[in-house]
Amino acid sequence: MPISRRNFLKLAGGTAVTVTGASLMPQFLRKTLMPEQVVGAATPYDLYFAGTDGWFSLPAGASVSSIYHPDPLAPAPFNTYIFGFRNVTHLDDTQRQNQRNKAQHNAPFFWADEGADFRVQLTNLGLALRPDLTDAHTLHWHGFRNVIPYYDGEPTGSISVLVNTTFTYVYKPHDPGTYMYHCHVEDIEHVTMGMTGIVFVRAAQNKTGNGAGAPIARQGGIAGIASPVLGYAYNDGVAISDPRSTAFDREFPMFLSEIWLEGHWNDAHIQESQWYNFKADFSLLNGRVYPDTLAPNAPIDLANSKYAYPNPGKALTIQTDANGDLLAPAGRPDLQYQPHSALVTCNAGERVLLRFANLGFREASMTLAGIPMKVVGRDATPMKGRDGTDTSYVTDTLLMGAGESYDVIFTAPAFSGGSGSSGGGYDVYVLYNRRYTQDDDTADGTQGQRTEVRVYPGTLSAQQYVNDAAS
Repeated sequence: MPISRRNFLKLAGGTAVTVTGASLMPQFLRKTLMPEQVVGAATPYDLYFAGTDGWFSLPAGASVSSIYHPDPLAPAPFNTYIFGFRNVTHLDDTQRQNQRNKAQHNAPFFWADEGADFRVQLTNLGLALRPDLTDAHTLHWHGFRNVIPYYDGEPTGSISVLVNTTFTYVYKPHDPGTYMYHCHVEDIEHVTMGMTGIVFVRAAQNKTGNGAGAPIARQGGIAGIASPVLGYAYNDGVAISDPRSTAFDREFPMFLSEIWLEGHWNDAHIQESQWYNFKADFSLLNGRVYPDTLAPNAPIDLANSKYAYPNPGKALTIQTDANGDLLAPAGRPDLQYQPHSALVTCNAGERVLLRFANLGFREASMTLAGIPMKVVGRDATPMKGRDGTDTSYVTDTLLMGAGESYDVIFTAPAFSGGSGSSGGGYDVYVLYNRRYTQDDDTADGTQGQRTEVRVYPGTLSAQQYVNDAAS
């Protein structure tokens, strides 16, 4: 009898995941089957993620209505079925189990430090709406130079985590820059269903200084550490005043993804999808579509985000209620499981790092109207030739293919008197996908990868955490 790809991966995952229960194996067998790093490091871990399903909200106007949207199975105020990851590091065991059917999109932003061991423990909570689908999950860092395939997350050569099992991924990042991560089991389906996020590696220069007289990075304002910058995108080794410097004052991830409504409806209603028929009905920026991209972040749990040195890299952690469920952005219960804003705010003259990552299937053309962007990195690689020649360049438009990442820095222009809706409190510049069908292709303007850069005259306080756009 023929075996489908999905069933084959379940069998492969079941075989592989048997080695994840290290405490259940004899010591000699653990050392035979598992790398020494795992044998000696079942705990501690830096992050604890959970994979599950859930619901979130997309615009439901006349211009986007279809038989697939809104989904009648969705609990109010949501309308679209998703798979996704959650950061459950700070929750107890009972709260973690309560997060089944409470996935978010996009997945949590997280980061690690160059040269430091980093562990992410993943639990597969299963799919509450589809218990018939016992899909395994993995964490795959797209583009990450992982010397141990065991931790790569590609299921045919590494570990797949079955329902109700847990596995610890061990990393030692050597290359700073911006990456993305996703589940690699049934990867087309699981990516488009929402098991995607952005991850970056902070340069060692943040801790050591750049060798040119500039101090180490501020990283959240640690007492006694004075620095004019939040951090460095790469180990540039030059003074902040040098044109080659990658120093920045504020940092904002820009994660691009896409939603095919029919595929999401099919998974919710026990129907098979032909994923080669994929069509992007919505193009998302940080898990939202315009104008929801301008709504604030959900409340951030600074104590558990571990943003500041000397703490190891962590994740942007959302505040939770007593049951461990996410708190929604103020006044927006429909965005409870889309916690990340795409709004960019800064003071005139500040250097702003935008970390772009595209895990959609279409090419994007991200344009910042009126402000030149300097491309300092691509695919987690600094813009330098083999001989060290600076190959960075200035542009107003980034052409991004599927699976590509870019690090760009812009200097906020002088304040011109205020063009914002706040009565002149800030200047507004539009950041949008110039492929117009992915920006704003409906009558009510609700389907696009579009946001704003708001430049203030110096009235913003220092950024407290990555993606902090508080005014």
